[in-house]
Amino acid sequence: MEHRIVLDPAIRHGKPVIRGTRVPVEIVVGSLAGGMSIEEVMEEYGVSREDVLATLQYATQVIANTELEPLAMS
Repeated sequence: MEHRIVLDPAIRHGKPVIRGTRVPVEIVVGSLAGGMSIEEVMEEYGVSREDVLATLQYATQVIANTELEPLAMS
């Protein structure tokens, strides 16, 4: 994963993106959460299956290492 996801202040204000692209991790994860398949995400954003899986791994590690609070219910 380390070689696929990068944080660079010069790209997307330092948000994590797939290396060699400007595709943010949050867009890929959000697209999957919204019902797109891995194949659809690959086609839509021009990334590989390994890139998509790396975004999920990255998101998992961020959540695992973050102190979370419950979301406010409306």
